[in-house]
Amino acid sequence: MVSGSDMHGTPITIKAEQEGKTPAEVAHFYHNEDVDTLKRMGITYDLYTHTETANHAQVVQEMFLKWQEHGYIYKNSVSQAYCQKCQRFLPDRYVEGTCPYCKSAEARGDQCDACGKPLNAPELINPRCRICGTPPEYRETEHFFFKFSTFNDQLLEWVKKQTHWRANVMNFTRRYLEDGLKDRAITRDIEWGIPVPIKGFEQKRIYVWFEAVIGYLSASKEWAISSGNPEKWRDFWQKDCRSYYFIGKDNIVFHSIIWPAELMGYSGLNLPYDVPANEFLTMEAKKASKSRNWAVWLPDYLKNYAPDPLRYFLSINMPETSDTDFSWAEYVRRNNDELVATYGNLAHRVLTFTYRNYDGKVPAPAGIDQAGQQLNEMTDDVFRNVDGLLARCSFKQAIKRAMDLAHEANRYLDEQAPWKVFKTDKLAAGNSLYTSLRTISALKTMLYPFLPFSSQKLHEYLGFKGKVEDAGWEIQTPEAGQKLNQPQPLFTKLDDEVVERETQKMGH
Repeated sequence: MVSGSDMHGTPITIKAEQEGKTPAEVAHFYHNEDVDTLKRMGITYDLYTHTETANHAQVVQEMFLKWQEHGYIYKNSVSQAYCQKCQRFLPDRYVEGTCPYCKSAEARGDQCDACGKPLNAPELINPRCRICGTPPEYRETEHFFFKFSTFNDQLLEWVKKQTHWRANVMNFTRRYLEDGLKDRAITRDIEWGIPVPIKGFEQKRIYVWFEAVIGYLSASKEWAISSGNPEKWRDFWQKDCRSYYFIGKDNIVFHSIIWPAELMGYSGLNLPYDVPANEFLTMEAKKASKSRNWAVWLPDYLKNYAPDPLRYFLSINMPETSDTDFSWAEYVRRNNDELVATYGNLAHRVLTFTYRNYDGKVPAPAGIDQAGQQLNEMTDDVFRNVDGLLARCSFKQAIKRAMDLAHEANRYLDEQAPWKVFKTDKLAAGNSLYTSLRTISALKTMLYPFLPFSSQKLHEYLGFKGKVEDAGWEIQTPEAGQKLNQPQPLFTKLDDEVVERETQKMGH
């Protein structure tokens, strides 16, 4: 699992100019902040790097030269936006205007976020410089082009075979390829980025949208070097291996078309197996916007709340097939009604009753009745089902199935009422508690990908050692007599005032 920060994006240079800093200073500041936030949110990588490493530059330039050797790169003059007032060529993201396809007034010179179409700056209607607002003029400048058109039919044939792709990814990709790919310039007159490894082009850089996706390969090579086996990356890129690219809707074209074309042009490297792209997540029914502060900033969130409730909300509300919305009211409701009242309540009442009444140990079952056997079978069935859903990247369904099991376990517990049975038959009460503990143990494994912090707590309350993932993907059935640790509630109920307080912060 490798990824990293795209350090050469145009927003970096814009931010640097606004703050009077170098692009490197801005990029490294946000990279370090993101690394810290990812860690605190429980998001783990074998390597999370960035594209401003010497290793990345070497891999990008080596690929560039290989494409040139294979005849997929050529020089041509291109008309590029030039701002007379700013006295410089403008990267595509520095040019804004109206989209020629959907007429959105906020399209950029590289892509329209409204309709998802990749663009070239000259296509924009009423273009303007993002910095000063002046309409740019267009001047001829020589650049390298990549022969995307050469790969159109090959890509379309390959895409049609990816029957496991999500419908939104497949439909968008096929539609775009059926319209026909055009060759595109892959260098720009800018100072920030990977230098072009060709004499006479020292002042130009390889364009970020073409270079950033190579970060998957360069990160793999960096990981292999750091792991002590520099050739280990070949197991993933040149042998029988499935690669998954987890992205958002606006990045589909880069991962289902541009990156595969680059890989085909290089030759000998595995193409993506799956590109499970999500649709958009709106915020309080509006499009998220960093510039307008219409967002929930994770460092601020983590000052006040635990990571698992947000991970839960984003997982069970994941926009896998259509846009979904984040609202603080729904966040509080799901936390209170689902995490606290369903899953948390199940774990806490079973563990606390068992801990108090069975000497802090797992009770020995004297025999499992039909209801208990049904819950065990359901637990096994859901465990297998969740496994399959995760493998197919159906994360929303996976967490729903696990929560359905928690609901059924609560129903079983209410019917068995061990707190009542205990007064007359301690062994019979122990049977239902033992069965419930097994289901809870299965849930902490199933939900670990979604709720790592609470799963680890539950793992320890159940008396298991080490980390949840150490046991692998299997149900850990607690052994009779296994010593429990004194349990605490897994989740905290939130007051309704959270909704008003947090909503008021947005947009200011």
